[in-house]
Amino acid sequence: MVEEVFKDVRSRMEKALEILREDLKALRTGRASPALLEKVKVEYYGTLVPLNQLASITAPEPRLLVVRPWDASALAAIEKAILKSDLGLTPMNDGKVIRINIPRLTEERRKELVKVLSKRLEEAKIAVRNCRRDGLEQLKELQDEKLISEDEFFRAREKLDELTEEMIEKIDEIGEAKKKEIMEV
Repeated sequence: MVEEVFKDVRSRMEKALEILREDLKALRTGRASPALLEKVKVEYYGTLVPLNQLASITAPEPRLLVVRPWDASALAAIEKAILKSDLGLTPMNDGKVIRINIPRLTEERRKELVKVLSKRLEEAKIAVRNCRRDGLEQLKELQDEKLISEDEFFRAREKLDELTEEMIEKIDEIGEAKKKEIMEV
């Protein structure tokens, strides 16, 4: 029973890490990456649709993204959605494709991005701690129902704390790597 609790908690913590990794892909660094536009939602026939479902997004050069819509009538809506996004990018529409030059990041913008990064890292740590709390509650229930002894509960709690620390260290490693990438000129 204790192992089932650990399996559940570990999988939920790893899911939180995966969500963090996906979230950080969209955090802009100095390079062009199609992942920058993945979170952009386009109003298409009255429905919000992710941009990557309406167009192909490529990075032919380090500082250029090209958005090639599958439906030419969506071009204006895509351009409008990119402008409305908080990415600070200016699309150029030539009637067939949208080109987006990725400007170099200023020192001020880099610092803002590091603050956003810190916030997202803290959210991931909170998610991991919430998983720990839930696991601890499940272990407490097992102890209350006399399915595990008090000693087993304390050993399991220590193991849960070690798992939590391991996941928080991974979050810190991911954060350091992303911070280095953002601050790279």
